[in-house]
Amino acid sequence: MDKEGIIQKLQEKVVALLTENPSHFLVDIRIKPTNNFKIFIDGDNGVGIDDLVKYNRALYKQIEEEGLFPEGDFSLEVSSAGLDEPLKLHRQYVKNTGRHVEVIQSDGQKTEGVLLSVNDAAIVVEAISGHGKKMEKTEHTILLETIKTTKIQIKF
Repeated sequence: MDKEGIIQKLQEKVVALLTENPSHFLVDIRIKPTNNFKIFIDGDNGVGIDDLVKYNRALYKQIEEEGLFPEGDFSLEVSSAGLDEPLKLHRQYVKNTGRHVEVIQSDGQKTEGVLLSVNDAAIVVEAISGHGKKMEKTEHTILLETIKTTKIQIKF
């Protein structure tokens, strides 16, 4: 089976597993040449380690039972979409409303600020420049189709 076929099969299995908890959703599946599968799951209210372990065990068992890799030459990692992973889905943008983000658009333009809102076509980011009395807040509306990456920024 080719790489795309394997991803499709894994995607179907993961989505079926997630139906028992509708607040969890599949973000991404990546395969390394060594048959190392990385599956990223997120949740509207986050996803706990116990749930990730449960999904990993169930998926691993299904892969073995179906004999997708008869030689047993695969590894499986199921994890949450961490802060270092870019936002990919509309649902992730909604979940992270109110947080600091860095948005890089396809043309290379970078915008940093607070994610104020999300709709089906665009996001609104409030950037702050200057300090004290010279502080200015500017709202930037960025079309989703122009976004290359959006990452959460941790501010202390």
